[in-house]
Amino acid sequence: MGSTALRVRRISLYLLWTVALMPVQAIGLALRRSWTRSLPRFYHRRSCRILGIDVRAIGAPTADRPLLIASNHTGYLDIAVLGSLIEGAFVAKSEIAGWPFFGWLAKLQRSVFVDRQARSAARQRDAIGERLAAKEVLILFPEGTSGDGNFVLPFKSALFSVVFRDSQEPVTVQPVSVAYTRLDGLPIGRALRPFFAWYGGMDLAPHMWHVLGLGRIEAMVEFHPPVALANFATRKELAQFCYDRVSGGVGRLLSGRFDGAAPPLTGAVAAPARGGAASAAAAAAVS
Repeated sequence: MGSTALRVRRISLYLLWTVALMPVQAIGLALRRSWTRSLPRFYHRRSCRILGIDVRAIGAPTADRPLLIASNHTGYLDIAVLGSLIEGAFVAKSEIAGWPFFGWLAKLQRSVFVDRQARSAARQRDAIGERLAAKEVLILFPEGTSGDGNFVLPFKSALFSVVFRDSQEPVTVQPVSVAYTRLDGLPIGRALRPFFAWYGGMDLAPHMWHVLGLGRIEAMVEFHPPVALANFATRKELAQFCYDRVSGGVGRLLSGRFDGAAPPLTGAVAAPARGGAASAAAAAAVS
């Protein structure tokens, strides 16, 4: 299934594009340049075009800072899709840091690596606390793993614990739903969605080889209204709130029950709304 010629073309262009920008980002990080926060979004936007992913967004990231994005997760495509829309850093599992190539990319995007070992808790709190104090955006996948794209797995409240317990900043939380809905303009049915998701014990290389030979994939992203972390008494309450919003959004996107989707991002990404009133207006438009 798929075209071998298309796979080779996409892989070649992606590698050329990535290898060209990796040293630029590395030098910028070494020199502490501020543009290293925005370059990854530019990189992911062009990567989506190379890989044949048309990204459509409903709403926009809030301008409030610091910000925690809580999104569902179906696999590695989510990184490029969300990265093309959000100027932020991902919260990733610690083992990803040791992966060849993709681990390097994660480090260049200033990802925060976390694990469940008690001995690492203090270091992780410090790393996340520094990012929040710097008014940054962190992107979290609270499922703790990836699913098959047909439904959202329960959110693990423990993954909110570091931000919830240790933040000294008035953190804003914004739930986000991601769904892969069309292939070459035709709806992707329930049986085919797992072809685009990387989950369970799937091997990465064969899965990527398969996906890259398909046609153009439509990825839908819905930004839900942001909320204040202070509005929640416990991390379980926050996790359930985010799960309900994200799961409901995925259901709407997969069924086609949504309004106001923007055209595919083939050029510059629209800037997020500025200021509290503008953010509230954008949120109301998609609620």
